Amino acid sequence: MAMEMQKNSMYIEQNDPEGDIRKDFLDDDGRAKRTGTWVTASAHIITAVIGSGVLSLAWAIAQLGWVAGPAVLMAFSFITYYTSTLLSDCYRSPDPVTGKRNYTYMDVVRASLGGRSVQLCGLAQYGNLIGVTIGYTITASISMVAVKRSNCFHRHGHHVKCYTSNNPLMIIFACIQIVLSQIPNFHKLSWLSILAAVMSFAYSSIGIGLSIAKVIGDGPHATTLTGTTVGVDVSASEKVWRAFQAIGDVAFAYAFSTVLVEIQDTLKSSPPENKSMKRATAVGVTTTTLFYIMCGVMGYLAFGNDAPGNFLTGFGFYEPFWLVDFANACIAVHLIGAYQVFCQPIFGFVEKWCNKRWPENKFITSEHGINVPCYGVYHVNSFRLVWRTAYVIVSAVLAMIFPFFNDFVGLIGAASFWPLTVYFPVEMYIARTKIRRFSFTWVWLKILIWSCFIVSLVALVGSVQGLIQSLKTYKPFQAVQEE
Repeated sequence: MAMEMQKNSMYIEQNDPEGDIRKDFLDDDGRAKRTGTWVTASAHIITAVIGSGVLSLAWAIAQLGWVAGPAVLMAFSFITYYTSTLLSDCYRSPDPVTGKRNYTYMDVVRASLGGRSVQLCGLAQYGNLIGVTIGYTITASISMVAVKRSNCFHRHGHHVKCYTSNNPLMIIFACIQIVLSQIPNFHKLSWLSILAAVMSFAYSSIGIGLSIAKVIGDGPHATTLTGTTVGVDVSASEKVWRAFQAIGDVAFAYAFSTVLVEIQDTLKSSPPENKSMKRATAVGVTTTTLFYIMCGVMGYLAFGNDAPGNFLTGFGFYEPFWLVDFANACIAVHLIGAYQVFCQPIFGFVEKWCNKRWPENKFITSEHGINVPCYGVYHVNSFRLVWRTAYVIVSAVLAMIFPFFNDFVGLIGAASFWPLTVYFPVEMYIARTKIRRFSFTWVWLKILIWSCFIVSLVALVGSVQGLIQSLKTYKPFQAVQEE
């Protein structure tokens, strides 16, 4: 029975070569005992949620103003927390404490809804994950380039054109990911997530500190209750499109449902996984909201309606250059960890499918132990080595070919936010608890679903317009020497 459960797991665990693993070291599904806690889960969540996009929230608030900006931030923090707690109760089914484990989001939807919902969930989840990993490759290279440009500006002045190619830095990022991608699964990823979470706190705090210093030194810039002013800062159409994009940016900035189930699958079963996950979600979303509000509000005060898209990589600050360099380095390190958090579910899905499709193929299933200094025995799987390396290389090549891909990631985010963060968690909750149609709770939940659908639709339109503008203005990049 244990072997059957192992084959159905998302991740294929290495059997003891001596065949003497004691039952004490196995969980109820026959897999190695999970050791994750709410602390490690919180680190995973913070790593997945707080990205360098936190530094663009000043721009988002500048588009929405003092009234709508903070209100939208708070609204989506509540929505994300609420729907995430619903999703965490679906990890086991039918009972959230003693039921059968579901290892992936698709497994959860299969157990609760079934039918075509499973395929739609897989398309939305893995499409989003693939897009995010390509987008992170671009963003990490932008942060590393910003370090070089910051030093150039410091030496030669802010008027100098300090351009450099992103491609060599994307290659460096990909080489690091090729090594880290050999981490077998989410269970072995806690140390990297904790490091990445610390980095996210570091650069967010630096951004907040620099904003406060700018406000103290220069005084607050002009701000308004409704954000950018039509006829002064933007045209009427630009105001609408930018507001759409800002709402989408805020909504997607909280989403981590694409990896929630995989994170929960790392938790030990006592206390119950859903209880630990809800605690981790509360810590993660509260911490995220705190940093989002501080970065957005202080950034808007510092820059006003002229807030840049990212006030570190976009050089809202030039000095002290060493602090700006350190913050951008922290962004790059954070994205190294975040890349792994988002690509591990992709790796697990493909490897599980291949193991089921070709169970007798030794290239796919066999593993060989290698003694690694300061680590111990590391089990090498040939298929895992080749497939994961190929994935990282292809994602890096796509990032180099399409440097405007981040606009496309926004489009993917808009398309996947509603089904993964709102629709499936709420519908599974309705199905699991058998809520009566047209009851007060049923009506309230349906209003939530369709309100968020409208938000996603609005953000989708804004993302399409942003992508069209990027394509119109895109020119193949040519590196310019420092003057």
